[in-house]
Amino acid sequence: MARFKAPCATLALALIAPIPSQAANFCIAVGGGFGKGGTSFIAPSFTVPAKNACAAWSGFTKTGSTVVGIANGTGCMSSNGKVLQFSIFNTDPSFFGANTAVSDQVVLCPTGTSGCPVTGEDTGYFSGTAAQQSCTTSLLTLPQTHD
Repeated sequence: MARFKAPCATLALALIAPIPSQAANFCIAVGGGFGKGGTSFIAPSFTVPAKNACAAWSGFTKTGSTVVGIANGTGCMSSNGKVLQFSIFNTDPSFFGANTAVSDQVVLCPTGTSGCPVTGEDTGYFSGTAAQQSCTTSLLTLPQTHD
């Protein structure tokens, strides 16, 4: 019977354990994105999920010239690791009305995906073409006041 010493067992587990993804800024442009006539969904700490897994989406949405909605939802990666699908809910009583949440369903391939099998699209409230976009400082910055 083979005996493993603790350091060897720990090393073996470290080598076979999945490498966790790092949380990072993740931004989605719909209809060209914020500042270009469209909408941007911004999650300052989104961890892109592994294949066939989902992760929480939390952040904000910028649209119009001063509209900032609070956004929550989920992003799921397809089993082949090529398609991300999001369900994002937004609230902003000044813009959408009191006790109103709007939803967006976004499907896209992350930047750098080869052989993307879908055309990026948002079929929800903001609807339009969708793509991952660079999270610029201006996107990540919340204005002092907004509606």
